[in-house]
Amino acid sequence: MNILIIQGPNLNLIGLKSIKVGEQVTLDKVNQGLRKQANKRPEEISLKILQSHKIEKAVTSIHRNRNWANGIIIAPMAWSRYEYSLKECLNAVSLPIYEVFLTADYEFEGNKELSILSSICIESLCGHPLSIFNDALDLLVNHLSE
Repeated sequence: MNILIIQGPNLNLIGLKSIKVGEQVTLDKVNQGLRKQANKRPEEISLKILQSHKIEKAVTSIHRNRNWANGIIIAPMAWSRYEYSLKECLNAVSLPIYEVFLTADYEFEGNKELSILSSICIESLCGHPLSIFNDALDLLVNHLSE
């Protein structure tokens, strides 16, 4: 089972935010946790992880991996509001997608859904970076195993 993970702009800086609240969370720790979670699963899981600030790089990665990947986990951050090219790309590849947010700022404003990607995703998740990516991986693998 092959999973493509796209991490959007500024996720490489989660360590700066975490230090301000007394944590030691880095993107490297998040990615190590994902790999450990994948190795714990009974299914054989291969991960490709890309973090980028450039939408073109993310879209190109999705294009290149569309026949390799069985599903996608995406943390679009600011892309979730305005990047219709990303939505069009994800819609075109027709793979199961889970959307991940670290704060609800990108997901909802009151009861209004803000992410333009939510309508094409199986589910949008929000939570702590060390757990939410693992939760999304488990959900996606379970979905693919059904």
